[in-house]
Amino acid sequence: MEAILASTTADLLIGKIVLATENEASLIRGLRDDLDEIKEEFIGMKAFLQDADKKGVLTKAESTWVASIRDLANEVEDVIDEFMYHMNKQHNGDKFSRLLYQTICLPKNLWVKHRIATKLQKIKRKIKFTYERRKRLAIEQIEGTSSIDDQKTLFNYAESSFFIKEDKLVGIEDDNKLLVKWLTDEEQQCSTVISVVGMGGSGKTTLVSKAFNSRIVKRHFDCQAWITVSQKYVVDDLLRRMIEEFYGATKEAVPTNLNTMGFRELVSTLLSYLGAKKYLVVLDDVWSSKLWEEINVSLPDEGFGNRLFTVTAFSNNPGRRCPQELEILARNLVNKCEGLPLALVALGSAMSSKKLESEWEKVNNNLDFELRNNPSLQKMKLILLLSFNELPYKLKHCFLYCCLFPEDFELKRKRLIRLWMAEGFVEKVKGITPEEVAESYFRELIHRNMLQVVKRDVSGRLKRCKLHDLLREIALSIVAAENFVALYDDQEVSEESGARRLSIQTIKEQIKSLKGMSKLRSLLVFIDYRSSPSLVTLPPGLRLLRVLDLEHTPIEKLPDELVDLFNLQYLSLRRTMVKELPKSIGWLYNLQTLDIRRSGIEVLPTGITKLKNWRHLFMYRIYLHLGETFEYLFGIPTPLNIYKLENLQVREADEEDLCTAMRNMNVLRRLFVMVKDEAETLRMDALTATPPLLQFLHLMGKLEKVPHWFLSLRSLTHLILDWSRLTEDVLPFIKALPWLGFLALDNLNH
Repeated sequence: MEAILASTTADLLIGKIVLATENEASLIRGLRDDLDEIKEEFIGMKAFLQDADKKGVLTKAESTWVASIRDLANEVEDVIDEFMYHMNKQHNGDKFSRLLYQTICLPKNLWVKHRIATKLQKIKRKIKFTYERRKRLAIEQIEGTSSIDDQKTLFNYAESSFFIKEDKLVGIEDDNKLLVKWLTDEEQQCSTVISVVGMGGSGKTTLVSKAFNSRIVKRHFDCQAWITVSQKYVVDDLLRRMIEEFYGATKEAVPTNLNTMGFRELVSTLLSYLGAKKYLVVLDDVWSSKLWEEINVSLPDEGFGNRLFTVTAFSNNPGRRCPQELEILARNLVNKCEGLPLALVALGSAMSSKKLESEWEKVNNNLDFELRNNPSLQKMKLILLLSFNELPYKLKHCFLYCCLFPEDFELKRKRLIRLWMAEGFVEKVKGITPEEVAESYFRELIHRNMLQVVKRDVSGRLKRCKLHDLLREIALSIVAAENFVALYDDQEVSEESGARRLSIQTIKEQIKSLKGMSKLRSLLVFIDYRSSPSLVTLPPGLRLLRVLDLEHTPIEKLPDELVDLFNLQYLSLRRTMVKELPKSIGWLYNLQTLDIRRSGIEVLPTGITKLKNWRHLFMYRIYLHLGETFEYLFGIPTPLNIYKLENLQVREADEEDLCTAMRNMNVLRRLFVMVKDEAETLRMDALTATPPLLQFLHLMGKLEKVPHWFLSLRSLTHLILDWSRLTEDVLPFIKALPWLGFLALDNLNH
């Protein structure tokens, strides 16, 4: 686990080194050579770490060595960011300002480069030391086969669910009846695959085993086989076990040469045996869709109503009643389990020996500690950790990032996607936008049941999710051990913590105890302005920050140092009391996302036109300085990479400028334009070329005729027209949109 996080950190660092060496022309030869050498070292380390992750549980020596690699990667990132910080100051401003700065600060720049070079030399010595240390500790190339005991334990857990006694099963009667009905449906004569999906420990195996062992089902099929699939399965072994199960169920002699059969003979044996039979197969604990493709060839479909279950692990003692004084605490713990049977069993076992209310309060308040230290909860933790360990490495950081949010917090899909992008977690894929790549990450986490769906939009698209309480506690235990995240709860957080991300979730007075947080990359604040003291300013020394999320916090003024955060890619002031942005906001060269919806900001400074890398701009009620026109907001460099432009209020006189600017918005996916006043007419005829990838269009205003460019919206999926006064039939235009799936015509006056 720690190995893959270090591997991901190393991978992100490699990309950063490549970017720095390609884009920074002012790198002196020695610095460039040092960075290239360090990059090659980390490429080798990354391969080693990925092998270590396959092993699972590491020895103490291996864990220590992996932690040293992670710390080295963070140290290199700090050096690169520090160098880029100084170079950014040199390159900002107009031509005269840059020349003046370079002339005046030439000695300082040389000193900075010398200091960076010294730090890189020190890091190279540390890398050499880590390799020597590895040899001293006898840490050879870590094989991914030494976690057999853990795999066997998990295999036994899965198998044991098959033998749970009937009187121990509660709460699954309705689901069991439904499964039995599906299995014995005489009208469905072709072979059918039934998948039972849910997060680890949710009772899938228990439910299916009850249906599998029922008398009705046993009488319905000629033969049955239950196969528990390990993560590192061998197809031939699965086929042999299937043959043994089928033959054993009918008390027939198993072929004597079964153990020496190759794949072709195994398939032939199964096809011959099952050819004229009605069979039932259960594949339990399936982790890969590839498995079905590999065994399907061995299962004939002769129209006899065969069934195949794929399952991607509950007890109760009704004779005893919870003591009244413990009932509230017991219900709190049950709520934390959120219907997860495995968690209920594990917690029940752990709590059965605790009689005192104080003991129950301790567990209730410190579930994360109990997960780490209570042996009774190790089974549950091991199974839930398995779900995490099976994530592709690119998703692990994305999943762990979710624990920065408070418990039971509803995570907005779009917010998560933009945060992942700002953190650098999203891979670059040719021909696909970062948003689309991040969207695929989100869907996969939902598909793997690592995140729970809370809300969908009217079209069925995911909008909000949450992190299961128990998965969150496990994630917190991981990030604490890996210095991935620190949570501030009115306790001191110092640089010694090594955390790169900080989540502030409670505050009783002004934040005074954040010391030396110069290495911090993300700061997220979740204190409500209605119940917390005013957060007058921010902690100092955050110059390398990438993410600053202050949504709904009681901050009134941004610190002057904000414009020095050249690394900043995500800034959210949504629902804050901030009234103005710094005039020098154009210095935030790397800013991708700016969210000022429902803040006190009513005017955008002209410096915003200098931002060249932004992709998401969210605002309400934004006005330009008196006498300025739309072009000040949309200078040619500004919108080229913008992905989403919503809630944009424009005057009728500015619409032609908007149309001109939109010609260059080639990656724009969402557009919501509204007139400043309901009485104004919305005219968009000046638009000669629409963004080719536009998927969402919302026009709010007196649109008197259908724009001629409607027919060119070949990628549009959502169309909303508000306050329209159309005098012509819009349906012919709408029918010509091949991918339109959602249409809303609101407040029509005609």
